[in-house]
Amino acid sequence: MVKMIYRCIEVAPFGTNCYLVGSDETRDGMVIDPAGDAMKIMSNINELGLRIHSIVATHTHPDHLGATKYIKESTGATFAVHEAEANNLERSDYSQMTRFDPMIKAPPPPDRLLQDNDTIDIGDLSFEIRHTPGHSPGGICIVGYGVAFCGDTLFNQGIGRTDGPGCSHQLLISSIRDKLFTLPDKTVVLPGHGPKTTIGFEKQNNPFFR
Repeated sequence: MVKMIYRCIEVAPFGTNCYLVGSDETRDGMVIDPAGDAMKIMSNINELGLRIHSIVATHTHPDHLGATKYIKESTGATFAVHEAEANNLERSDYSQMTRFDPMIKAPPPPDRLLQDNDTIDIGDLSFEIRHTPGHSPGGICIVGYGVAFCGDTLFNQGIGRTDGPGCSHQLLISSIRDKLFTLPDKTVVLPGHGPKTTIGFEKQNNPFFR
């Protein structure tokens, strides 16, 4: 039976959840949202014995991407973002973030542009991409094996901010209802910040859906 393993690493400077995901059998893996603390991420990759093939951004806000360049150069992994955000990677001044972490660099150009319903295959694992815009135009959730890596789409009793450029509160609510609340209630939600939750708990308790 195929078994997925994952590890959540809260990284500086913005308290972002970076996830290492891999096959327990083949040790092939991916990194989701390498936001900072590049050496901490690499140490955990080595501890788990993972061969990283893919780096996936749930969206391209700079607080989720600061260690991408280092991780890509260290592992040779491909870097994937949703096609709606392919041109967003150069819009933020990452040099201002080096005061928090000198290893933070602007991310490289993406190697792969994702679309809704695409799959990401990692060894014997296969994950579904669900496009969930609202917090950002190209926000995605990565779904499989009873979990959903949700970036800043859905939080424990919260949702992503919708007060910035390219945001839409109405669109985010629709994305969550149509793309996440259709998952089984037991699905574990692994957000971009804060503690994990479940789809069933959020249906019942998230104040934005009462």
